[in-house]
Amino acid sequence: MKILGRMAVFPEIPERIHRLRELAYNLWWTWNPPAQRLYATISPELWQSSEHNAVRVLLEVEPERLAALADDADFLARYDAVFVDFDAYMHPETTWFSQTFPEEASHTIAYFSAEFGLHESLPIYSGGLGILSGDHCKEASDLGLPFIGVGFLYPQGYFRQRINAKGEQEAIYEKLLFSQVPAQPGLDPNGHEVMISVDLPGRKVYAKVWRIQVGRIPLYLMDTDVEPNTPGDRVLSARLYGGDHEMRIAQEIMLGIGGVRAIRALGLDPMVWHMNEGHAAFLGLERCRELVQGLDISFEVAREIAAANAIFTTHTPVAAGNDAFNFDLVDTYFGEFWPQLRLDRDAFHDLAREENGWGSAFSMTVLALRLSTRRNGVSKLHGEVSRRMWQFLWPELEVDETPITSITNGVHTATWVAPAMDDLYLRYLGQDWYAHLDDPALWEHVREIPDDEFWAAHNQLKAEFFADARARLARQRERLGEGPVAVRETHTLLNPEALTIGFARRFATYKRAALIFRDPERLARLLNNPGRPVQLVFAGKAHPNDKPGQELIRQVYEFSRKPEFSGKVVFLEDYDMDMARRLVSGCDLWLNNPVRPHEASGTSGQKASLNGLPNLSILDGWWEEGYNGRNGWAFGERREYQDDNTRDEADALALYTTLENQVVPLFYDRGGDDLPHGWIAVMREAIRTVAPEFSMRRMVKDYTEELYIPALAYGRRIDADRYTLARKLADWKRMVRAAWPKVSIHAEGPHDGRLSFGDPVTVEARVQLGLLSPEDVRVELVAARDENGNLRERRVTAMTPSRTTPEGEHCYTANLLPPINGSLVYGVRVMPSFTGLSNPLELGLARWA
Repeated sequence: MKILGRMAVFPEIPERIHRLRELAYNLWWTWNPPAQRLYATISPELWQSSEHNAVRVLLEVEPERLAALADDADFLARYDAVFVDFDAYMHPETTWFSQTFPEEASHTIAYFSAEFGLHESLPIYSGGLGILSGDHCKEASDLGLPFIGVGFLYPQGYFRQRINAKGEQEAIYEKLLFSQVPAQPGLDPNGHEVMISVDLPGRKVYAKVWRIQVGRIPLYLMDTDVEPNTPGDRVLSARLYGGDHEMRIAQEIMLGIGGVRAIRALGLDPMVWHMNEGHAAFLGLERCRELVQGLDISFEVAREIAAANAIFTTHTPVAAGNDAFNFDLVDTYFGEFWPQLRLDRDAFHDLAREENGWGSAFSMTVLALRLSTRRNGVSKLHGEVSRRMWQFLWPELEVDETPITSITNGVHTATWVAPAMDDLYLRYLGQDWYAHLDDPALWEHVREIPDDEFWAAHNQLKAEFFADARARLARQRERLGEGPVAVRETHTLLNPEALTIGFARRFATYKRAALIFRDPERLARLLNNPGRPVQLVFAGKAHPNDKPGQELIRQVYEFSRKPEFSGKVVFLEDYDMDMARRLVSGCDLWLNNPVRPHEASGTSGQKASLNGLPNLSILDGWWEEGYNGRNGWAFGERREYQDDNTRDEADALALYTTLENQVVPLFYDRGGDDLPHGWIAVMREAIRTVAPEFSMRRMVKDYTEELYIPALAYGRRIDADRYTLARKLADWKRMVRAAWPKVSIHAEGPHDGRLSFGDPVTVEARVQLGLLSPEDVRVELVAARDENGNLRERRVTAMTPSRTTPEGEHCYTANLLPPINGSLVYGVRVMPSFTGLSNPLELGLARWA
């Protein structure tokens, strides 16, 4: 049959329970256990086989079953309770945002991401970036932000993973049927379905816009599998991160440029634009094009307007992980675009030019950095790494002054807290604990949970995880054609009394999944100690094009089949959100051993500690700031090594030593009541310290207060009086950059000597400004503590104008009272200054005496 179309035909739902369909199309149910249990009750078999898909349950259930439920008093009571909660959530009297920023409630924040991890039944995510985006949307909904998401609804999603008999990963792509997921057509203000187009070489490519409701906020996702696209363009958005560089640039044009056009077609006018990673950077070019063409202004003015309320979050601390395209490819795709910006080829390339070891390329990260005024990494350490990586864009600034800040990632608590832990929190933190989850004082109450109740809840989750893992392993062995004995063996795999260590994440080489196998004999002794057994559970996918990552999967699988590791090492195939929830609540310990500092943040360990699992991790990403010496374990050193092998050897030795001498003994140190009181204390401390500080609620509040609201306010200033400030800024910047080569500075002050603490240091500077005036600059005295070449505790003091010499030199003075003892260094610089700058260091120009 040649299929012309596909329709979703729901059975007739009795009037008494007719809102089940409404709720199925709002993903609020995915983080509300009573709502999930409601759909599971309709048909437990369908609930499992559909991967917990509420829409499919309603599509496929027998009408007679729905009729019976409409007369079931117990079901109706639970139905009514769910909808009381749902209605209260959707129509609150106030929210955090409306109370905190009441004047901004109508100003939309648009959040662009290449993937959104919302639920296992909607497989349009690949890993951490997508899960973070999904959690961000859920928490934006919880807090009442005026927020929309923009991305792709991939018809083939991300691949299903199968491990063959050789341990090799096989990627299976399955068609995502939009009629069976909670997606509905996006509508314009007149109620018409939205279709947008972008120009690619020699043709237009169209995309239909779909809407997914995530609590209170809409997520708009584009799909190119529509008429009149060619077969090649219909698969443009088919797969997440699929294809070659040409496919990638076409996808990112659709995400950035197409995403802006989708927002316009929907009748929306965001006041803040957030690019989550560089994939969406082309949105800045489209906004500039709109302004240049619509207002008849220069690109420089348009860039001031577009960048004013644009935010960029970088997630990648490795240069190779940032998308970059060769200039020939850029010419092919943008040759007709840059004239619309009133730019020539070289000026367009310079917007995103990055020099690398083999020449230069068009970097999406550089483009995003240049077309935004607020930029952040995703942990404190990643912020430091990012400032070093991208300082070349502001070469005259000190590294720590590079205008990239950081907001550490968090996790959406309701999505990741296990039901058994939720029950404990309800009893001991209070029925309204979720309303205060980012308040550290709330989590002090975990100290009141008795050890026996704490351990019982954990063991319940561990048993549930083991049952699920055994069923998965049995299905895998049956699929591989293994015999009845091997299949039956899975029913006894995983010892419930053994210390169970979880390692689940994307299999990229820098995450070093096989590090613990570096000394197999030593590991075998650790795992097979009859009095203190240990077992390892692995899960994760490697990108289909990442052969080294796939090789790591094969290595782990091979180890799991060796006699000395059989039953002690397990690899679970097809890692997804459902499995992740079970892993981060059902293991005993969470292992993480990336190459420092290549883990930008990481969030799986945060989910684990939310459920009481301590972390055993390299001090990288979030753990660098989360570890306190009592809430888990850290191994490895904060230093560079002469080569990768030396580093891996040192880290592996530290891992074994920590396990043997600290972790395993504490887990098996039992009291007279057979409870591991010392271990439970670490679990309790993990929850107390991690749950509030590394929650998505804290994170989204930080984004709102530190980025969204300042960007909104600055954008409003730039937009005022027909963009008067933007025009002045563009003219001023052009003038300053042209005049800057003629600026020079000389200073006089003590070069060497000794001072008593508190003695003033008098410094005078003489500045030649050329065509600039004193109002265009500021002159600063910068002092810092010198710790063996590392400058710490930097202090900046504005120097005061004193006189102008007959030769036209402008003189400035300052008295520095040393704020510190020890070795003090100081310098004097002149920098551009203008009251309209979003950041006083924005231009990155400085001249040092």
